[in-house]
Amino acid sequence: MAGTDMDPEVARGLFEEGATLVLLGVPEGTELGLDYKTWTLGPRFRGVKMIPPGLHFLHYCATNSNEACADIGPKTGLFLSLKPREVLVAHWNKREEDLEFSQDPEEAERIRANLRELDGFLGPYPYDTLRKWVSLTDRLSQEVAIALQPLSGRVCAFSDVIPELRLTHTKDREEQNLPRNDQECQSMKEGLDRLPRMKLREGTELRFSNIPKHAYPPGATPAQITQYSMDWSYALSCVLESYYKDQPLNILGELQFAFVCFLVGNVYEAFEHWKSLLALLCRSEEAMKERKELYLGLIAVLYHQLGEIPPDFFVDIVSQNNFLTSTLQDFFQFASSPGVDSTLRKRAEKFKVHLTKKFRWDFDADLDECAPVVVELPEGVTVD
Repeated sequence: MAGTDMDPEVARGLFEEGATLVLLGVPEGTELGLDYKTWTLGPRFRGVKMIPPGLHFLHYCATNSNEACADIGPKTGLFLSLKPREVLVAHWNKREEDLEFSQDPEEAERIRANLRELDGFLGPYPYDTLRKWVSLTDRLSQEVAIALQPLSGRVCAFSDVIPELRLTHTKDREEQNLPRNDQECQSMKEGLDRLPRMKLREGTELRFSNIPKHAYPPGATPAQITQYSMDWSYALSCVLESYYKDQPLNILGELQFAFVCFLVGNVYEAFEHWKSLLALLCRSEEAMKERKELYLGLIAVLYHQLGEIPPDFFVDIVSQNNFLTSTLQDFFQFASSPGVDSTLRKRAEKFKVHLTKKFRWDFDADLDECAPVVVELPEGVTVD
């Protein structure tokens, strides 16, 4: 673990006020990181010192070392909120290939008393990445992170799934009126239907806000359904009312949580949720007129997030459609509406210029304003 050059005053401040993560027994060769930095551990590693107080993301990949090759397992991560001078102790569980955090306050105090002896085995926090980490999490509070991460406390790159039904024996399949596995399939569909239905193991799922399936309220007329399908403000208000009634700006914390889980934690599901949440925010025209602070915050959050991803990342391989340009095209169009606050309108215009210059994205291409909006009507609703 290489040292980090930093200002002596900053180093002294972090040495006195910084938190310490003592991670014992982590195997050599393990890939372990804190926030925006990752290391391959050597034999002397015992943890990380001089950690700035606040929210951090600890992540690691177990390695199955072998003389011929070393297999690296899927990434596991967890959010930690560290206090000044806090000492947090964890031991590596070989069987589970995971860290177990000590609940013994006496052990923490014993280690705190011996920190000077441990000092040579502790790597310094990567201070050179702190500014970037803060820019990606400045809206994410400890409360929001705890509410969103799985009940298990672990954010896993691969889903932990189990069968919905235990069909160990042929008679189990027969009881569920399912075909026997020793009978030949007549089609690909039949073969796929025979595969067990899987579900996430309880406690391992990320607990994101539930975005309404329909953008319109129950009982809406066809005309209202069309309107709500073009302006998603109703769906956004449902999410804010259900999850962030007291602090609506915390939805930006969820956007940052999803982005970090994807970018650092390699969780694809988090990327999909980030896209859905971003589309919801960008396509809510009335909300932009009513929630100036939310949208000024969104521009700041996106400014830092988009600086971390290559511009061609969002291009769909099949359709060549760039999700981000089409979503932001709607955002910039709505942000230029007459009812939008002038500060927000100017900030959006500057952001548009910045993105056009940096990524060469064209937000002024044909908006297909004349193209019909395809709307799925609820069952039983007909257009006269």
